[in-house]
Amino acid sequence: MFQNNPLLAQLKKHLNAKIPRVEGIVKSTERGFGFLEVDAQKSYFIPPKNMKKVMHGDKILAVLKVEKDREIAEPEKLIEPFLNKFVGQIEKKDNKLFILPDYPFLKDFIICNPNKKCVKIFQTGDWAIAKLVQHKLKGNKIFYAELIEEIVKSNDPLIPWLVTLSRHNLAKEEPLIEKKDIFLKDTSYRQDLTHIDFITIDNVNTKDIDDALFIKEEANKNFCLTIAIADPTSYIEKGSKLDIIASQRGFTNYLPGFNIPMLPRILSENICSLNPKKKRPVLACSVNISKDGNILSNTINFFLAWIKSKSKLSYEDVSDWIEKKSTWTPPKNSIENQISLLHRLCLLRIKWRQLNAILFKESVEYRFQFSENNNIKDIIIEKRRIAHKIVEECMIIANISAANFLSKNIGFGIYNVHSGFDAINAENVSSFLDNFNLKFSAQEITTLKGFCHLRRALDSLSNEYINNRIRKYQSFGDFSIKPGPHFALGLQEYATWTSPIRKYSDMINHRLLKAIIQKNKEIIKPTEEMKLKISDQKRRNRIAERDISDWLYTLFLQKKEHKNKKFNAEIIDIARSGIRAKLIENGANVFIPSLFVHPVREELIFNQEIGKVFIKGVLHYKVSDVIEVVLSEIRLQTRSIIAKPNY
Repeated sequence: MFQNNPLLAQLKKHLNAKIPRVEGIVKSTERGFGFLEVDAQKSYFIPPKNMKKVMHGDKILAVLKVEKDREIAEPEKLIEPFLNKFVGQIEKKDNKLFILPDYPFLKDFIICNPNKKCVKIFQTGDWAIAKLVQHKLKGNKIFYAELIEEIVKSNDPLIPWLVTLSRHNLAKEEPLIEKKDIFLKDTSYRQDLTHIDFITIDNVNTKDIDDALFIKEEANKNFCLTIAIADPTSYIEKGSKLDIIASQRGFTNYLPGFNIPMLPRILSENICSLNPKKKRPVLACSVNISKDGNILSNTINFFLAWIKSKSKLSYEDVSDWIEKKSTWTPPKNSIENQISLLHRLCLLRIKWRQLNAILFKESVEYRFQFSENNNIKDIIIEKRRIAHKIVEECMIIANISAANFLSKNIGFGIYNVHSGFDAINAENVSSFLDNFNLKFSAQEITTLKGFCHLRRALDSLSNEYINNRIRKYQSFGDFSIKPGPHFALGLQEYATWTSPIRKYSDMINHRLLKAIIQKNKEIIKPTEEMKLKISDQKRRNRIAERDISDWLYTLFLQKKEHKNKKFNAEIIDIARSGIRAKLIENGANVFIPSLFVHPVREELIFNQEIGKVFIKGVLHYKVSDVIEVVLSEIRLQTRSIIAKPNY
């Protein structure tokens, strides 16, 4: 009687429309249940039975119901799946294939099979790229994926690198080029400077050498510095196939143990590299620096040239010689003179920047050492020595000069900018500093002069806790098409051009600088789209490097000798549920869960805003503290290291 009754159908539709619904992101837990996160303040409980229909990260529409006096979310419609194309590890059982997605919160295997184009035979432990083609919330009985591509076999030592690069959709090999395409395409006039004693200073193993230096002292005690930079744009025409590939890669991807070049190695490590005793085309800049360290902007001159580096020097040898720590000596007197003059210029510029800009904080770098089969042998600490600072100061001079030259002549380029604090964070910083009797107004520190004043005051204070909190409020560095200040450097403008072999943004600036030199009438401004593309690629490379390092740290620290070892660790952040710290010995990031901080959770306060931990109302830990820890657990699947304080 009621079958196909339009009135009944309309009533059902009306009643269904009145049932409350919410849209949000699924967050899973280790205990089987989950939450539907609607916004930062509101979430709804998802029972274990309902979690079986969804995955962590899915964006869904859910019906709100009440069960046992508790409001719950029942998944109704999939808006956007968390998984689409993804990376995972294969497991083979009874001739059936399953894949475990490589994401920390996804712990269930998904049934899978190779698609028609993928002819690889997969075994347990292999890694693959897959695509989710069936989802339970779309009416399918199971989650099901198709294998698109094999990444790496289970026994390959390069798993951390290849899997991570695949996950971030980054290139795994150098770009290819046909030999017939390798010839000098820019035949413009170049000054012949092959007789001049240019030198290069780099890591001993560096092959992609892109900068050479020559310096002389004038009669008035000013320095004249010439920076010669490799010129790959003379071999790569704008809009060519290789240029498009370089623009897509954006950067040479420097990873622990090796790199993935932006340009073919035959160019970056041979034809364009400023190797000793080889004649190379360069874009050069000469500039005078006064005896008090000031760059004389009216002397900045960019030009094309030929050079022949007279010697490839290493950071270690040059530093040892200056610091009188070894028997190494420069190969000839003229090169010894170059090192001495460059050293004097470096000290002069450091003093000038200390008074007029901002100096970099002294820091250390951690470097993985590998065996021939890519197993980790050790992790060593590398400090910036005087030779690093010499090259650094020369590159800063070069990039200040390029920014000045671009702004004066065309008013655009690819500039490196940093805006310091936004208006809201400036107020927060001012209030925070008030607690330490440091009087800086929000208005003052949003100016370049005021920001520099603040940084110099903090440097003289040497309080790492204050420094850490101030960094939290700072904006991130970025790229800009138009000139703008770089607060973190304390400079009015800054545009890099000194690494065109490894940075596409520097290739763009090379072309602009050359267009100015050659008096081109129509110089095309870089697009906002290109700027955003370069910025995004830089971010992805940085995340990939971090992810590979995290993976390598878990492999290294799972060794028996680290099991009960005590480590000093600096607290770097306070999270909602624990403490994040860095092991000073090797740079590994560890997490200390609340349970290891204090057994009674209700007596604990993790104040993320001020970076402090209170137990029963008493301050016990704060950001910048150095504490002793021991490793509790190494989680290879999530590449995380759990530690606990060593009381």
